[in-house]
Amino acid sequence: MGKNETIWATGRRKNAVAQVRILPKGEGKITVNRKPADEYFRGLPHQLRDVRSPLELIEGAKGHDYVIKIVGGGVSGQAGAARHAIARALVKADEKNKKTLKAAGYLTRDPRMVERKKSGQPKARKRFQYSKR
Repeated sequence: MGKNETIWATGRRKNAVAQVRILPKGEGKITVNRKPADEYFRGLPHQLRDVRSPLELIEGAKGHDYVIKIVGGGVSGQAGAARHAIARALVKADEKNKKTLKAAGYLTRDPRMVERKKSGQPKARKRFQYSKR
């Protein structure tokens, strides 16, 4: 990574899409949709932990600031998308980070999506009660 170079990466989970920008100088602050991450994920410590988890693995990651823009999905999907985006950006910053992040499973996009609702049923898999008579 160059001296004043910003790195962009995109992460996805469920219907959420996160774009992260790594700023070259900083003290490890994470900003999500123009709010500090702990304010954005207020009252949801496991989501905040999920977003910060790639930074815990990489020792030089706390020397940068992270600006994240998240669109779509719910809180859980947004946290997963942010984690995916940060991990991808850290690999772009330094290729040596890839092995560590891949072993932790942070570079794999979670393929699980909400199943569609089928017609003639109340929900995706739930059936109306069968009546013989």
